[in-house]
Parts: sequence; C-alpha cells; structure tokens
Amino acid sequence: MLTLKKSFQLLAAILFVLTTFTVKAGGAEGEERKDPASQEFVSEFIDHHLMDDHYYSFYGDGFTGKHYGFGLPVILFDGGLKVFMSDEDFVYKGKVKEIDGNYYKYDHGKIYKTDAEGTISYDEHHHPTNEKPFDFSITKNVFGLLLASVLLFLGFTSLAKTYKGSPNNLPKGFARALEPLVIYVRDEMARPNIGDKKYKKFMPYLLSVFFLIFLLNLLGLTPLGLNVTGNISVTVALALFTFLYTNLSANADYWKHIFWMPGVPVPMKIVLAPIEVLGMFTKPFSLLIRLFANITAGHSVVMGLIAVAFVMKQSLGTGGAAGVSFLLTTFLTFLEILVAFLQAFIFTMLSSLFIGSAVQDHDHH
Repeated sequence: MLTLKKSFQLLAAILFVLTTFTVKAGGAEGEERKDPASQEFVSEFIDHHLMDDHYYSFYGDGFTGKHYGFGLPVILFDGGLKVFMSDEDFVYKGKVKEIDGNYYKYDHGKIYKTDAEGTISYDEHHHPTNEKPFDFSITKNVFGLLLASVLLFLGFTSLAKTYKGSPNNLPKGFARALEPLVIYVRDEMARPNIGDKKYKKFMPYLLSVFFLIFLLNLLGLTPLGLNVTGNISVTVALALFTFLYTNLSANADYWKHIFWMPGVPVPMKIVLAPIEVLGMFTKPFSLLIRLFANITAGHSVVMGLIAVAFVMKQSLGTGGAAGVSFLLTTFLTFLEILVAFLQAFIFTMLSSLFIGSAVQDHDHH
C-alpha cells in the first residue's frame, strides 16, 4: 500500500473538483443532464464509482456526453462463445451489438439479448425481462484484480531475486518496502495465532490475501477509479478461501470441539453442537461483510465530498467550492490510507486466528 497511491487519490480529487466533469454511467445519448446541485446527481456520481462496468471509464464529460477510457473484452456464452470488445457506444449510448446473427444490448450494468432495434421489455417493477446470456466478461473489477496480481507478482519476484543475488540477503530498491510488511505478517499474525511449528504452511495464503487487499484498497484511492474490495462478490471469494483453508486443514480436536464439546455435560454438548456449526459460517461471513462495508462506506464518503464541489458551486462560486471540497477530501483521503491498511490487517489477522484455532493441538488435562 504505497503512499504514492494516496497521492494519486489527491490528484483524483483535484481533477474531479477543478474540472466540473459530470461522471455518469449507463446514460443514453442525448439524455437530459441532471442538475449538479441535486441530490440525484450526487447519488449517481457516487454510484458510478462504486459500480462495476464493462467499459473502463476514467471520467465522463457531462456537457458533451463523451467518456474517456477504453473498452474491455466482452465474453458471452449464448449457444456458443461470443467475444467482442465493448465500446462507449455499446455501454453508454445504448447501441446494439450484432454477433453471429444475435443482438445484444447493455442496460444498467447487464447485457441482454434483444432484436435489431434494441427492444428491452420490463415487468411491473421495471426489471428487464429479456433473456441474459452467460456473462464471463473482463469487467472493470476483473481488470483491477488482474492488474493487482501482476503488480504483486512483479514486486515479489523482485524481492525473491534480491535474496538470491545479495551476499548478505539484503533487499534492494522497492523490495525494501515489501520486506518489513512480510516480516510483520509473519511475526505479528502467523506465528502468534498459528504457532511456530505450523505457520509456514499458511504463510503463502496469508501474505497473498494481505497484500492483495492492501494493494486493491490503495488502487481504489487513485484516479483509476477501482472499487474491487467494495464488490461483495470479491469479498465473498476471499472469505470463502479462508473458510476452506480453516476447515480443510482442521485436525480432529477442532471437529471434536464443534460436534461433541469435551468437558461439558451431554445435554450441553447437544445444545452447543448446532451453535458451533453455525459459528463455522458466521466467522467468514463477518470477514466479508466487514471488508465490503468499510471500503464501500469510505469510498462513498470520499466521492460524496468531491461531489460537494458541484453542489456548493452555486453558493460559493467555483473557487470556494473547490477549496472546501479539496480540504475535506484531503483529510478523509489520509484517513482512508489508514483504513486501507487496517482492513487488510484485520482480514489477515482474523484469517490466521481462525486457521490457528483449527490446527492447534488442544490440552485436555
């Protein structure tokens, strides 16, 4: 989690505030522009940052309707594999894509089958009723995960090479920033919670999850506009890995404490068993909700403060609005750097604690 990343967030705030660009996702061409001082505008401004997307848009110009970014691969399975690149017209202007005689239209973050005119039917709750193909596309969040994975691979490959090539095993360059964090995860999380004899087996996972969450959180504070750890699907997947590591590595004592608690009367054993089984699932559930809620809340507040510039522009003028919004966003941005580290720390610490409780040898004397 580089401090450099947070600097980029400050740059993002300056760009968003000083350039009065209306960021808008999913709007049709020619659609009426919303009043920047309206609550609807602010809500939409925040939602655009939090949502996933099939087009990587850095920002959009509300006056011209132009979005600045690049297309991502759309991969659909609909009676066969359909692959094409998304573009601004498809995602933001409601244009229909024809692939092998099939027509597809993008509507509120989803891709639907349609006809040549792009007809979308809705039910009484205004939910589209068109058929949806299986969507395996490289979305904005998937791109963010791939980017973070590549950066982590390059960083730790560099760290490993310095150990091989250095006669005194001292890392060089950027690797010097990684080594203290690696030692921190080992000495403050893995060893105390799992034990000196067994912690090495789980270090690859704990390091991976710590640095992945940390880096993704930092990427979310940059002009890249990523919100990967604020996506519930991502946090569910991370929590699921902790759940599998915990229960697949568990020893007999762990399962005995769950299904037939030692040292308590038989009636209590029967009462405690379903509670312990429920606890197996509530632990990873708390992990995924905590990470998702904190990151989403932090991003919402930061983007909300940036949007304040638009709301205050009418009363304070462009300069006053930009100044107030910039000061508030700067303060919260530094706070978000701390949150980015804390959420990675908490997720990794609790994961090591859950794994340690499953693999430790219990003393029943």
